Amino acid sequence: MKKIIPLEDGDYYLTPEGYRCFTEQYHLKRGYCCESGCRHCPYGFDKYKQSKNTTKKE
Repeated sequence: MKKIIPLEDGDYYLTPEGYRCFTEQYHLKRGYCCESGCRHCPYGFDKYKQSKNTTKKE
């Protein structure tokens, strides 16, 4: 079971479309990268580079 992290001021903001966007502050509190390509990922994960690196060349 994943640990529930209580939200505090500065953990997220609402985008113009109404979505919750988590900030670097929240990701650092969480303590790991979820590899979803988050906009403010402090762990350096890039889902586009990752998907290119995992493709098999023949």
